[in-house]
Amino acid sequence: MKKLKETCCENCTEGFQSFYNKLDKADLQYLNEEKIPRNYKKGTIIFSEGQKPQGLFCLREGKVKVFKISLDGREQITRILFPGELLGLKALLSGNSYSVSSATLDDSVLCFISKTDFFQLMLKYPEFTKAIIISLSQLLEQAEFRMISLAHKPVRERLAETLLFLNKTFHNTAPSYPRSYLNITRQDMANIIGTAPETVIRLLSEFKESKLIEIKGRKIFLSNIYGLRKIANITG
Repeated sequence: MKKLKETCCENCTEGFQSFYNKLDKADLQYLNEEKIPRNYKKGTIIFSEGQKPQGLFCLREGKVKVFKISLDGREQITRILFPGELLGLKALLSGNSYSVSSATLDDSVLCFISKTDFFQLMLKYPEFTKAIIISLSQLLEQAEFRMISLAHKPVRERLAETLLFLNKTFHNTAPSYPRSYLNITRQDMANIIGTAPETVIRLLSEFKESKLIEIKGRKIFLSNIYGLRKIANITG
């Protein structure tokens, strides 16, 4: 990994600003000077299960997966992070070792904030701490929703639901494709919904034949949001 030139937190994405706009100018400047931005190549492990957290990561560019390896050696992706999100928050606040591992899905840039600096900011700024607590509660809520989905929904529904979620959060646009698309391997997709890649490939082909999606190489374009919501059994 390669250390990058410093970039001010206030110039980053809106996700970062929801935390850092709670700090005064002097402390924000201190954080800008002390944080360590680093460039990670695609597929790089950021931290592994069992390691002790030394600080917190902020995702500035790219995508990151959080995953756990089961006893039979299979990877289960529990979360995908996008720019503006924090990585390693739960373990840092609890003081425990990481219960999961993380790796980059794309070439990515993450900023590292030391444990000491992070806790000093939490003690000094109640509004900053409140924003962190809200972020953590949202993560727990998403985890609960995911557990319910995995436990009660068949694979076809889970895939449609995952496509809708990723489409909402990816926001990828290529110059030759004016519409947003998903760019994720079938293996990673399978690891998200808890099934085999062959099942994902088969279901994607069915969705394509039903004109719910279009597929160009690894890119997936959603053509019929309403139809996918119906399959995913999402109301409202």
